[in-house]
Amino acid sequence: MQELIAQLIRLYLPAGPGAAEALTAQMEGDATRAFALGAAGAVRAIVLPFDARPDAGGAAQWERLCQVANLLQGELGLPAPAVSIDGATGYRLWLSFAEAVPAALAQQLGDLLRSHHGPGVPAFDVLTPVPLPPCLNRASGRWAAFVHPGMGASFADEPGLEMRPPLAAQAAFLQGIESASLTQVRQAVDILRRVPEEPIAASLAATREGLLLKDATLEDIVRHLHAMNIEPTFRHLLPGRNA
Repeated sequence: MQELIAQLIRLYLPAGPGAAEALTAQMEGDATRAFALGAAGAVRAIVLPFDARPDAGGAAQWERLCQVANLLQGELGLPAPAVSIDGATGYRLWLSFAEAVPAALAQQLGDLLRSHHGPGVPAFDVLTPVPLPPCLNRASGRWAAFVHPGMGASFADEPGLEMRPPLAAQAAFLQGIESASLTQVRQAVDILRRVPEEPIAASLAATREGLLLKDATLEDIVRHLHAMNIEPTFRHLLPGRNA
């Protein structure tokens, strides 16, 4: 648990007291709270929501998330984001910043991403506190969790886990995540402001077969966890199944 807490603080939370205690209670299922990802007008991360809509199922939202992840890494040169399910309605894409980024700049990045992928990314405020996985979604009774990007499509119909995910595996998913520098964020905003929406959308469509968040086999994921001395169970890797 301590390694997972360290990773969450490293990537997403501003410096301050009380975070470790709150995260511990949350992981034990005792409480679920929203965490502020910023302070004093600056943020450590932005979280892009991809919720299923009445006119489009979860599979469409997963495809949209992959397109945005491709844009972040390919066109904009940003580090790979983390991916989570929220336990009830859909997916989240987590982009970490190496240092606190002015909220206005982070909001501009988020709004520009929405302008290129409007239907898939609802309006959001980067200063609004958000639930930080893993945590129990009190509305659905299922767990929100970070997931291996290669398994994301398997959660399209049920974006939540019946049981708390293994905390060591959650930490392993985050250990390889890097944070974007302030310079990278500014460059990404500059690129999005200059490039029309159509060329980026066309570029994503052309590379759809090679999505950076490509599908992985179950063996790939088990091998990844074994390399970190983590023994997964099938009930934690596949939704709706018990080992």
